[in-house]
Amino acid sequence: MRDFITGETGCGSAVLVGLITPGQSAEKVSEYLDELSFLAETAGLVPVKRFVQRMEAPGTATFVGKGKLEEIALFVNGEAEGACTVIFDDELSARQLRNIEKTLKVRIMDRTSLILDIFAMRAQTAHARAQVELAQYQYLLPRLTRMWSHLERQRGGGGTVMRGPGETQLESDRRMILDRISRLKQELKEIDRQKSVQRKNRGKLVRVALVGYTNVGKSTLMTLLSKSEVFAENRLFATLDTTVRKVTVENLPFLLTDTVGFIRKLPAHLIESFKSTLDEVREADVLVHVADVSHPAFEEQIAVVEKTLCEIDGREKPVITVFNKIDAFSHVAREEDDLTPKRRENYSLDELRQTWMSRMNENCLFISAREKVNIDSLKQIIYDRVKEIHVSRFPYNDFLYQLYDGE
Repeated sequence: MRDFITGETGCGSAVLVGLITPGQSAEKVSEYLDELSFLAETAGLVPVKRFVQRMEAPGTATFVGKGKLEEIALFVNGEAEGACTVIFDDELSARQLRNIEKTLKVRIMDRTSLILDIFAMRAQTAHARAQVELAQYQYLLPRLTRMWSHLERQRGGGGTVMRGPGETQLESDRRMILDRISRLKQELKEIDRQKSVQRKNRGKLVRVALVGYTNVGKSTLMTLLSKSEVFAENRLFATLDTTVRKVTVENLPFLLTDTVGFIRKLPAHLIESFKSTLDEVREADVLVHVADVSHPAFEEQIAVVEKTLCEIDGREKPVITVFNKIDAFSHVAREEDDLTPKRRENYSLDELRQTWMSRMNENCLFISAREKVNIDSLKQIIYDRVKEIHVSRFPYNDFLYQLYDGE
């Protein structure tokens, strides 16, 4: 894997670093590092060690404390000499990156740069590549000083300050990056214009968009509903480019869209650069929110998706919540004499089903896309919602629907 900041190629193993703070419990940090580990594996790295420290807030100089950083250095340069990538679970500033690299003397990444690397690896079309490149340059721009910290400013005689090679190169790079950002934005504007025309040419068909956290099974569900092959695998961000298929249920056609998955701490630059891709979500008539009910933190993932939808103005739409992967669901049964408050992992699938379905009425369903459980019921729910919108859009068709339903 290649670091887009330094151009260096990273090796295969990695060390993960997280912080326990008053706003982030040890349990949450463990979940976040599990996800960071999955991200690292998706990028082709092998996590070999985790370091966690309890602090009031991240250190402004080195993120973790001096002692913890020395402990990491001992491990990286001693016990695990081959572990040449250290990944921090939060975004690092240019100062933190510079100071950490001085101590560890290995490749340093944060959660944002790791996600950007994965997006760069996954991008297939010119549109996706331009979006990712724009996000990379926007992330890189405030961190340029990190790349030239080894070049000192030079002073001339008489107290005159002369610009050294570091500052000259820094200004040159900054100018080049700003120019490239400007060109990418223009390129994306043109692509967005073309895609807007494409969306208008699709006519007045009702649009249904699959949304959800990354790796919850949206692409697998897309394949089932559209009866066409859509790329899907057990990796984060398997889908970057929006896929649109025409689907017909009971002679009622509509457009079904598979969108990029969301994730907690999603880089702001990515949300901004991928807004054109997420236009499919904004312009959808119905959202099918897919959640992985087998994941221990699925409720937090649902909250992350809802927050992201609010940020892109896509929340005020009819939403069907689909809890996928019921075949992988498991829980810890409590003993009869256990009087401690019930925790999330103690709830059975039936209890969760009753809780969520009573809360969301008919807009909630539990399925398994892999085992094809309840797929017909999902098609019926989607059909009912699409039909409501279609009839309101084309009221003269209502009589035909009544004839069809009466047969």
